[in-house]
Amino acid sequence: MNQPTPDVPRHEYPRPSWVRDRWLSLNGTWGFEIDRADSGLERGLLERDLGGEITVPFAPESQLSGVGETDYLNAVWYRRVLDVPDDWAGSNVLLHVGAADYDTTVWVDGVEKGRHRGGFTSFTVDLGPADELADAPVLTVRCRDEGRAAQARGKQTREVHGRDAVYGRTTGIWQSVWLEPVPPTHLRRARITPDVGAGAFHLELPVAGPRRDHRIEARLSDDLGEVATTSVSAEADFTPLSTLVVPEDRRRLWSIDDPHLYDLQLRLVAPDGSVVDQVMTYAGLRSVTIDGLAIRINGEVVFQRLVLDQGYYPDGLMTAPTDAALIADIELSKAAGFNGARLHQKVFEERFLFHADRLGYLVWGEFGDWGCREPGGADLDNQRPDASYITQWLEAVERDRNHPSIVGWCPLNETFQKRHDRITVLDDVTRGMFLATKAADPTRPVIDASGYAHRVDETDVWDSHNYEQDPAQFRAAMAPLAEGKPYANAGDEWSLPYRGQPYFCSEFGGIWWNPAAEEGADSWGYGQAVASEEEVYERFQGLVDVLLDDPRMFGYCYTQLTDVFQEQNGIYFFDRSRKLDVDRLRAIQSRPAAIEVAERRGG
Repeated sequence: MNQPTPDVPRHEYPRPSWVRDRWLSLNGTWGFEIDRADSGLERGLLERDLGGEITVPFAPESQLSGVGETDYLNAVWYRRVLDVPDDWAGSNVLLHVGAADYDTTVWVDGVEKGRHRGGFTSFTVDLGPADELADAPVLTVRCRDEGRAAQARGKQTREVHGRDAVYGRTTGIWQSVWLEPVPPTHLRRARITPDVGAGAFHLELPVAGPRRDHRIEARLSDDLGEVATTSVSAEADFTPLSTLVVPEDRRRLWSIDDPHLYDLQLRLVAPDGSVVDQVMTYAGLRSVTIDGLAIRINGEVVFQRLVLDQGYYPDGLMTAPTDAALIADIELSKAAGFNGARLHQKVFEERFLFHADRLGYLVWGEFGDWGCREPGGADLDNQRPDASYITQWLEAVERDRNHPSIVGWCPLNETFQKRHDRITVLDDVTRGMFLATKAADPTRPVIDASGYAHRVDETDVWDSHNYEQDPAQFRAAMAPLAEGKPYANAGDEWSLPYRGQPYFCSEFGGIWWNPAAEEGADSWGYGQAVASEEEVYERFQGLVDVLLDDPRMFGYCYTQLTDVFQEQNGIYFFDRSRKLDVDRLRAIQSRPAAIEVAERRGG
């Protein structure tokens, strides 16, 4: 394996769920230039050295990039000379980009090799045969990201500076970049679907490139050794299918208490018996099912005590400074009594999901599109839906569907659409994203849009966002759920009628508390700020008790894990230092929820 040295930033393998032995990190120093007018192609930036430097994978707005420019950038250029290892001869070289915001074009020696649209999803560009990349080719990347464009951007502001619950912008590359050699005929990422009832994994095994009498061999193993094997022909043009049945005495389910993962080796074998391609991955045997108002994991009711995780860092913005920082966020959440998170308004990097898989942490996968509405809205931070939302979201689902930690999908968040208005593009996109998700992954519940406007009759889950700070009023607002009339944002003005789906309050709390805030400081939170730390605990318990007491509530999501810039309603400070006594918060959440008690009593 071409393992980079630890002095390369974010040097760890970027894709733990699909591992080949050979790879080369491109993180580190690149040539860089800001192109504010987006005229660089006409001015010859493709042909000449760039005027500055940047540290990839950190966005130029971040401190860790070495640039730290927070004004509108509109377009940025990257340039690096490639040094392709000699032993990659005979292979095709793939360029993998974890994420780059927003419209990215890739050239090698001035020849365009690929393009991708979208700021949150990973993409791959085939740079061609390694033999043609032997003489120090120049890799150039341009990212266009108009600061005021109405595109999917999550919590990135369109104003000069962040305010309230929106933050600064991220432009260009913000996740790891790396090269990987593959043979002309090679395995593409498999779909691995667990089947708890049958004690099996169903495999879809796509192959790229020409094949003739090739076979795919799969070997499942655990700590005791081989568990099951299968072999399937790969010569047909369709995607080969196969199943690995786990013997009863080796079946071990993935759960938050026992996040067991099986190793899975996949090999593409030529007719002469030689191994053409080999990949290591892993799988968790876990089911998510809906049973009335309950969401069951492996057949058991598990109350989802979720926290809203924005995934921002003071020095890296949307990029974690280290792999250890990803692990720490999960551990900080669990220390406060949460068993999972809504990964809010960005597509998190794959290593976060890998750590969630191995640490037993429940997550809802989400896209970055906060506050979508039709043209003409007054909010400066509106985001406008179009067909690209569906394309980008499907890229995220396809990349992440194998992770057992993901227990639900949330394509949209807080959409604005009046119920009795004409059918609009937003309605089309909402339904399109819902149907596309169900088609791509029928094994998990899908919520059409978290909070605000529920526009799809058959959505699997209903929810609301309620930032009422008075526990008594919060209880009164949530109480009608007992009569099958759940709290809905804007009442019945926005959403179609509730059909008895599982329901949870997927955003609440947001208790505003910054003991160090000076008068006039840029500090924001929901409602009235508390006057003391003790009042935080009293309000937290009052709000949490409302939801734990409700036997029709399958979970909740508290806002939020950390302060983020001016939004100061986190359990931890923005730098992840102590803000509250998390032992007290964990104790408040530790009693069983009413739905769990009813399950144990058979009610």
